[in-house]
Amino acid sequence: MKELSKTYDHKRVEDKIYALWEKSGFFNPDNLPKTHKKPFTILMPPPNASNPLHAGNAVMIALEDIMIRYHRMKGEKTLWLPGEDHAGFETQVVYEKKLEKEGRSRFQMTREQFYEEVWRYTQENRAVVRNQIKKLGASCDWSRDTFTLDAHIVKTVYDTFKRMYDNGLIYRGERLVNYCTKHRTAFSELEIKHEERKDPLYYMNYGPITLATVRPETKFGDTAIAVHPRDKRYQQYIGKELEVETLLGKKTIKVIADESVDPAFGTGAVKVTPAHDFNDFETWQRHKTEIPGPLQVIGQDGKLAQVAGPYAGMKVLEARQKVAEDMQIKGLMEKIDQNYTHTVALCYKCNSVIEPMLMAQWFVKVEPLAKAATEAVKKRQITIIPKNQEKIFFHWMKNIRDWNISRQNWWGIAIPAWQCSECSSWTITQGKKPAKCSKCTSSKLMRDPDVFDTWFSSGQWPFATLRYPKHKDFKTFYPTSVLETGWDILFFWVARMIMLGLYCTGKVPFETVYLHGLVRDKDRQKMSKSKGNVVDPLGITEQYGTDALRMALTIGNMPGKDTILSEEKIRGYRNFVNKIWNVARFLLLNTQDYNPKTNPRLTLQDRKIQKEFSAMAKKTTSYIEKFQFSHAGETLYHYLWHAFADKILEDSKPVLQDPKRKTARQYVLLSVLKDTIKMLHPFIPFVTEEIYQQLPLKDKKETLMIETWPS
Repeated sequence: MKELSKTYDHKRVEDKIYALWEKSGFFNPDNLPKTHKKPFTILMPPPNASNPLHAGNAVMIALEDIMIRYHRMKGEKTLWLPGEDHAGFETQVVYEKKLEKEGRSRFQMTREQFYEEVWRYTQENRAVVRNQIKKLGASCDWSRDTFTLDAHIVKTVYDTFKRMYDNGLIYRGERLVNYCTKHRTAFSELEIKHEERKDPLYYMNYGPITLATVRPETKFGDTAIAVHPRDKRYQQYIGKELEVETLLGKKTIKVIADESVDPAFGTGAVKVTPAHDFNDFETWQRHKTEIPGPLQVIGQDGKLAQVAGPYAGMKVLEARQKVAEDMQIKGLMEKIDQNYTHTVALCYKCNSVIEPMLMAQWFVKVEPLAKAATEAVKKRQITIIPKNQEKIFFHWMKNIRDWNISRQNWWGIAIPAWQCSECSSWTITQGKKPAKCSKCTSSKLMRDPDVFDTWFSSGQWPFATLRYPKHKDFKTFYPTSVLETGWDILFFWVARMIMLGLYCTGKVPFETVYLHGLVRDKDRQKMSKSKGNVVDPLGITEQYGTDALRMALTIGNMPGKDTILSEEKIRGYRNFVNKIWNVARFLLLNTQDYNPKTNPRLTLQDRKIQKEFSAMAKKTTSYIEKFQFSHAGETLYHYLWHAFADKILEDSKPVLQDPKRKTARQYVLLSVLKDTIKMLHPFIPFVTEEIYQQLPLKDKKETLMIETWPS
């Protein structure tokens, strides 16, 4: 038996141990002992292939590895399938910043050239990300590693799109969408940030009526004045057309009555600009027979269009100021309130103000999908942890709108839709260009240049990765057991996986959703590069070891609650790892003469030690089964340090010097240490495996990974 070194050197141990695990082949469920029959599956939320891992990724990997290692030791057929995300818009933004530093732009190259460059970039980063995941000790099956642009994933996405289109759940519509003029793409409702701001409120004269607006620059697209039907101030004007003076000359505009108008806002009269306001667009739809349709004033470049006359070509803020000044000069502005507080929609990536843009896009009819997803959660086919997130889930599903799945990016999965130049109809395929139009048989077809919203493709991750519908992996591992991810993407991703999983397979995609919190610094501040408080998980593992980081990310991390990560906390758990090492070293030094085949007679004190351990083991197992990983880790921490090291080992020192009682106590101490490191293994796998390999045990396994969980 080798003697443990005086100190634990994580730099020497970790790569060696991970190589041992990989060589064993037990990351792959197909190689586990035949006794491992019941499947337990987690599909890793794929980290972006455009950036190194961050602290949030490290939390995910730590928690998921705890579950996987625990269930593997329980004798289950565990599959943890890793992957990396092409991340559509996110990756495009990252790469465009890279191009900007190089003095280049994607608009200087073809789409094909841009796509090829980003492809190479993501493949290089995939290798980096994979290595980082390994450094964090993830026992995932690398033979099944999946990229979200792999051929079988794209095929599944195309099959789903065509099926939904054929079933009337996807349609092409010209509607207002959220549009970022900086990044030149549309977004869904969920990708918009909202911020309270103070802006001027302009009171403009439209003939006898004064109305209030924050956007005078869109007045060139006004198609009506709207008032509340019971507002006595405007009864005489409802249904009438007013001739009003504007910056571009005289104009006739109709006054309509609509329940949506708030009589308390401004003067109780508002302008209707259907092309630039979601509420106004809906107002127009209710009054189509009375007033003209949308008139686009702002283009996709963020500048005013020709309809704005002399203001054409101006950017929005410039035009707003100029229009307001000219209206004042012309006597068309009654007053300006400089301190109007309202909520502004922003691009979540660049903070540019979102422009409602009238565009033809592909939409998903989500109401029937949302209804099925809601029922699945209500019927407990899916359990959401923590439970309070269920209310948020139900609220969002109840208020869901049709989902715009078109994006004007260059990087992503191209939409398989071709428009006929002769009859304007669309032909949808499962990827390949059709020979003829499905309606008029013309061969003059042009592909939609848009790509899918990443959440549409990643919403199919559970069944697409398992190669739905015929592959043995799908038949064996679907529905998956647990979906573990951050609470902040419950709407973005989790809900969409439930909707699309139920629609495509008829089954829920996972049985349990576990939502972890965001990682914050010691002052509870959100981590960001601009604040300089970002903790690099790989830098931490280099300094303090992976096990210390994993414990720091687990203990104190309650479901749905943000967790604190500081260097002091990590240093504290590095000390704990050293404590385990010292305990094992002491015990091995004091069991040099122990024979593993011995079956000694135990004293009452020996049995008491065993009984106390069994109570702790039962408690810890119960915590893990209830997804209370922080409590489980804390229980093991206190047992090892305060019960086993401080008390049991101290009390055992004289016993280990007594020839009559020595062998029985050696047996008990080694047995308890063995089972304690088994239970600690899911939390701190490296140091426990290294100790396990040195323990004098009979029937020792090839690796601690497939040892039996203490019952």
